[in-house]
Amino acid sequence: MIDRAVPAPSPESREKDSVPAHAGPASAANLAPGADLAALAASLRGWGAELGFDAVRIADVDLRHAEAGLLAWLAAGHHGDMDYMANHGTKRARPGELVPGTVRAIVARMPYLPAAGPADWRGHELARLDDPATAVISLYARGRDYHKVLRNRLQQLAARIEAAIGPFGYRVFTDSAPVMEVALASQGGLGWRGKHTLLLDRDGGSMFFLGEILVDIPLPADPPTAPHCGQCRRCIDVCPTQAILAPYRLDARRCISYLTIEHKGAIPEDLRAPMGNRVYGCDDCQVACPWNKFAHRATLPDFDVRNGFDAPDMVDLFGWSEAEFNQRLEGSPIRRIGHERWLRNLAVGLGNGLRAAGVADPAQAGRIRAALRARLDGATPLVREHIEWALRQEGPAA
Repeated sequence: MIDRAVPAPSPESREKDSVPAHAGPASAANLAPGADLAALAASLRGWGAELGFDAVRIADVDLRHAEAGLLAWLAAGHHGDMDYMANHGTKRARPGELVPGTVRAIVARMPYLPAAGPADWRGHELARLDDPATAVISLYARGRDYHKVLRNRLQQLAARIEAAIGPFGYRVFTDSAPVMEVALASQGGLGWRGKHTLLLDRDGGSMFFLGEILVDIPLPADPPTAPHCGQCRRCIDVCPTQAILAPYRLDARRCISYLTIEHKGAIPEDLRAPMGNRVYGCDDCQVACPWNKFAHRATLPDFDVRNGFDAPDMVDLFGWSEAEFNQRLEGSPIRRIGHERWLRNLAVGLGNGLRAAGVADPAQAGRIRAALRARLDGATPLVREHIEWALRQEGPAA
């Protein structure tokens, strides 16, 4: 089990992305007698829609039922190098300890599937996995950094509440603090936890970001949603690295999203070939999910594709200097991994492309080989190791 909606940001970014708690002197304890909290909860849905959220719900914050699974997952080491997952222990399941006074969580989701993409986006994404010359970047990362977008919109939602009832205690989160986001969202009825550990909804699939506002207002909580995965195991079977060990149990150490985003060291050799051309994140488990035929399109231009990331040439990306990387990826979540890990990931993709080209496409094989060799001089030890591995992949397609 891992609590996730999208790949987490790097540990060093998490505190920066948190919004300080706001303690209002009026607060929940001083709400006007007879305050219509049900009406406020209903208003939240409308305000959320105006801000680009396609669903807003209210969750009770008692997550004690999730503690055992969290602790077992951590004890098994399935969080890999994500030490921040273990540092806060059970506080992740106890929002009231994280932000004292918290009694409810406003949970919201925002779709990120690019609006201008093809109608059969799932078929399109699957086909791209068979094109070794093209780098595949996770759909969520092709536009603007979601942390900035959601944080701003959640702050605006909190401001709407404050305008309606006066100051109150709250804190905004979006994948930026020790909060079990999927557990909270599931408890509030935004969807259910799928077997791939992501949140799923019958009307919206899973192609969305999650955000929360922990509040000290006793709003009426929404009921949880029943799971609807049934006997389906497509997400488990499609995983290139068999990272989903069993329903609802993910070993992050094998997950391509973890390996290409969170992991700072060398990518294990036995997992390099299965990565194929996936150089930042992986959407396979979501693309395979039948519920994602109902996935909503993004309504905000922030999630429009940038840098040609719907079909980028892998050799071209590998040629970016560090300055170009930083300039082109200003405002992108990809910038968080840094130029070195970007090159590491691309070297693996190029090695797989070289193997695929083999003798069938000597021009492409030569182009890849030249790009890899050009990077050897001055490469860091981490990048050099992956380039040398890539060059050893020469030969006919397997």
